[in-house]
Amino acid sequence: MTTRITEGAEPKHQQLRRILLDLATTRLAPGAAIPSERQLIAEYGVSRITVREALGQLVNEGYLERVRGKGTFVARRPVQSTLHLASFTEEMRALGHVPTTVVLVREERVPPADTVAALRLADGDTAHHLKRLRMADGVPVSIDDAWLSASAFPGLLEQDLSGSVYSLAADEYGTPIDRARQTVAAKAAADDVATLLGTRTGAPVLEFDRVSYSGDRPVEHARSWYRSDRYRVQMEVTASRPTA
Repeated sequence: MTTRITEGAEPKHQQLRRILLDLATTRLAPGAAIPSERQLIAEYGVSRITVREALGQLVNEGYLERVRGKGTFVARRPVQSTLHLASFTEEMRALGHVPTTVVLVREERVPPADTVAALRLADGDTAHHLKRLRMADGVPVSIDDAWLSASAFPGLLEQDLSGSVYSLAADEYGTPIDRARQTVAAKAAADDVATLLGTRTGAPVLEFDRVSYSGDRPVEHARSWYRSDRYRVQMEVTASRPTA
């Protein structure tokens, strides 16, 4: 039975938005097509302007996505994470997603200068370089490009690196990664990042730059790029007490 849209205090485009939001969040799966503008006009007796306003709001809010020449579809809902120290694998499982990883690079070599400084290496020292594409429920979410201390994790590159490196650090090496310093910035996706994440060059991504520690020892320097339409960071902010 079709929900009726009537004249009243609530604008028609808001009534239609509620109907389509329910359709997108409870009745249709991600990737499913929304009825066409013509179908919505005929079914609910509203104008094209009303339909476009309702659809436009839901597209802007991330519930729907338009594909040129094909129509409007239910968008994949972004992974929402609290800002805390955890491996991608652990975090995705805790959020109810199935994590998978494609290892793109595994090598040992001299890292770039900023990593040498971050890991407090001597000139000429090598480190483990590990670059991976991380997915949730089969959908690309992030690229992790990490350098890890070779002295802290000897033989790391021979390990299974498709899961949590943080678990390996703790369980296999007795060197748990227990804190990190990181910055987050909004960036435009470079060609290689866009290709791996399945988005367009220049699309907005979140770039994380992190130095991770085991105790006082820096053991990892990593950069990660997340699709901003598939990953959101949630945090709680509290007021600090003023000092006298």
